[in-house]
Amino acid sequence: MSVTRHAFGVTPDGVPVELYTLASGGLEATIATYGGILVALRAPDRRGILADVTLGFDELAPYLTNEPYFGALIGRYGNRIAGGRFQLDGATYTLARNNGPNHLHGGPRGFHTVVWSAEPRAGDGAAALTLRYTSPDGEEGYPGTLAVAVTYTLAGGELRLDYTATTDRATVVNLTNHTYFNLAGAGDILGHELRLLAGRFLPVDATLIPTGELRPVAGTPMDFTRPAPIGARLDAADEQLRRANGGYDHCWALDSGGGALALAAEVFEPASGRTLQVLTTQPGVQFYTGNFLDGRVTGKGGRAYAKHAGFCLETQHFPDSPNQPAFPTTVLRPGETYRQTTIFRLGVRA
Repeated sequence: MSVTRHAFGVTPDGVPVELYTLASGGLEATIATYGGILVALRAPDRRGILADVTLGFDELAPYLTNEPYFGALIGRYGNRIAGGRFQLDGATYTLARNNGPNHLHGGPRGFHTVVWSAEPRAGDGAAALTLRYTSPDGEEGYPGTLAVAVTYTLAGGELRLDYTATTDRATVVNLTNHTYFNLAGAGDILGHELRLLAGRFLPVDATLIPTGELRPVAGTPMDFTRPAPIGARLDAADEQLRRANGGYDHCWALDSGGGALALAAEVFEPASGRTLQVLTTQPGVQFYTGNFLDGRVTGKGGRAYAKHAGFCLETQHFPDSPNQPAFPTTVLRPGETYRQTTIFRLGVRA
C-alpha cells in the first residue's frame, strides 16, 4: 500500500491544491484537497485491466466551476431543502436558493468548493487520507461552527469513507459524496444492472422536493429489489421519471433503516465484469442517473459527458428533512458527534 502526493494547481485566491493517490490491493484512488473530490478510482476488469470508473476532469480549473459536483464531498446538507429555509429551535434560517426555488448541496459555496487540510497515512494493509474543514458559524446561512473530518481508506478491495462532525450550536448536517460511477469506464450506464435493497422510495414534487410519502416501489419503475438494467424502464410513462428530466433522481428509504453498516446497493456491468457494492450506515440513498448532463461538459481525456454518462449512489439522510419532522432527524447539537460510514466495494464477476 502507498500514498503519493502531487500538486494540482492553485485556486483563484492563491491556495495550493494537492492530489493524493492511495494504492492498495490492486485499486487506486486519487483525491483532491479541493472539495475533497474523488478525482479517480481505478479498478481492474475481469481480465485484470485497470480503468478509471468515475467521471471528472484531468485538471483543477473545471472543478472550480464543478456544477455537476463530480466526486465532491457535499455539505453542510446534501440534497435539497425546500424554499431555501428551515426552522430550528424557534429560529428561521435562510439559505441560498441555488436549484430553482430550493437549496441544493450546501449552497454555491458548500463543502465542494473549499480546500480541506490533509493527513495521509499508510500501513497495516491500508492507505488512508483524512480531510478536515471547519465551517464557521453562519457559513451559507447555517448556524454553528461545524468541525468536519472525512477519512478515505483504501484496503481489501474497497474504498471506505468515514465522516464525523461536531458543532458548538444546534444545526443540521447531512454529508455525502457525489461520485459519478461508470463501471465500463466509458459510454453510458444504461446497461449496468442495479439492485437496491429498498422497498420504498420518496416521491417528489415538480421541484424535486419529497412530498413526505414513502411509497412502495412494487409495480413502479422504481423497483430495483431484483437486479435490472438501469435503462430498462426509463421510457416508462411515469410522472416521477419526467420530473427528474427523464431519469432517476430520487431517494430510496433503505430496508436497513440506517444505524448499523448494511448493504444498500449492488451494481454489475456485464461487458467489463466489474461489480460495485455500496454499504452504509445511512437511512437513504439518492440514486441519480446523470439526467442533467447534456454533452456540454468535457471531462477526462476530452470526453463529452452526455446524458446518462454516469450514475450516483449518494448515501445520506432524506432530502428536506429539516422541514419534514416525520423523516429521520438531521439535527446535530453541541456535545453530540455526527457519524456515518459508507463503503464502495469493487470486484469482478465472470
